[in-house]
Order: sequence, then C-alpha cells, then structure tokens
Amino acid sequence: MATLLHIDSSVFPTEASASRAVTEAFRKHWEEQHPQGTVVYRDLAAEPVAHITADAHLAGFVPESAHTPGQAAAFAERVKLIEELEQADAILIGAPMYNYTIPSTLKAWLDNVILIGRTAGENPSAKGTPVTVVASRGGSYAPGTPREGYEYVQNYLEAILADGLGLDLEFIVPELTMASQNPAMADLIPLAEASRDRAFEAAATRARKLAERVAA
Repeated sequence: MATLLHIDSSVFPTEASASRAVTEAFRKHWEEQHPQGTVVYRDLAAEPVAHITADAHLAGFVPESAHTPGQAAAFAERVKLIEELEQADAILIGAPMYNYTIPSTLKAWLDNVILIGRTAGENPSAKGTPVTVVASRGGSYAPGTPREGYEYVQNYLEAILADGLGLDLEFIVPELTMASQNPAMADLIPLAEASRDRAFEAAATRARKLAERVAA
C-alpha cells in the first residue's frame, strides 16, 4: 500500500497554523483514498531532528567499515531519515515562512537527508517522488509585490528538492495569513480568505491526483 511521508515544521498548533491546517487537509484526503496505507509523520517542532554534526557529515564520505564510533552513531540517525524519504510514495511538507525563509528545524532535516551519491548527485535515490510543499506566509512575496525579493522559501526549496533531490515538486501557498491579526492589514482580509480557500482546494485536488497516480 502507498506510503505518505508527512512533515510539519510550524511552531504553532494546527488551530493557529496555516501550514498545519492545509497539510492536515491534504492528509485527510490522502487517507480517504488509501485507508490501508501508511503515513510516516514527523513533527519537527515537537521532535526536532539533530542538526548536522561533523561526524554525521563526514560519515557520508567515508566507507561504513571505516566509520569511527561517533560517525557510525550519527550516520545511523541520518540513514533512518533518508530511508523514510526513499520509501515514500509521496511527500508532504509544511514550510511556513519565518524571517523570510524556512524554519531551522526543516533545514536540519534537509541537511540530514541530502547525501551526495545517494539522495543527491547524478542519480538521486528518490528521483521522481512527488513532494507537495505548503509554503504559508503572513504577507505576500509573490512576483510584483514590494517584498518579492525577500522570498527565500520557494526558491530555496525548489533548488534543494527539485534540482538537488530530483523530486516532483508542487507548491501550495496560503498567503496574507496575518491579515486577520494585524490591524494594518485589515483591508487584505478578503484576499487572505480567498488565498486560504484556494490552498484547501489545492490540497484536496493534489491529494486525490497523487492517490490516483500511485494507484496506477
């Protein structure tokens, strides 16, 4: 049966997090199509993975037979994360924008799963796996907006996930999520609500399409 790797990185609970709300909706629709399937879930805010260390990094360039005890232990933790990535039929990532980029916990996960010669390089081991990223943000950084140049979420993740790991990437972008909380953004509330509705619709559509793709 199909396996979904679901990763959340928002520091807020679902009721206060746009990214978690949309990934939850995606997962619900996915599970409706695959009730007997498997969901591997990682909440990086609740249980962050270790930031990359010298041992964990260097172990990726040394034969396992030559690993020091420290390298062996650190690399074993990386391999767990890498195998979850490789064994997934689809990947779902909640990536809210914090200070113009992704949460540090998500960056730590990426640093662990990027392994040249295995997941990255000439023949990435998870190449072609569909990955859906819910890239929520409090304002708007879309092309043509005043803060377009401060968008370091989608451009970064496209470089890593699509170009680096060879994944089949699609973004869902709920924006203006702070409009209802920031009086200065009150005029943007209708746009924020429309963006939210589009995000939930996109999550449902994407989940169903991927379910059909995996089944085929």
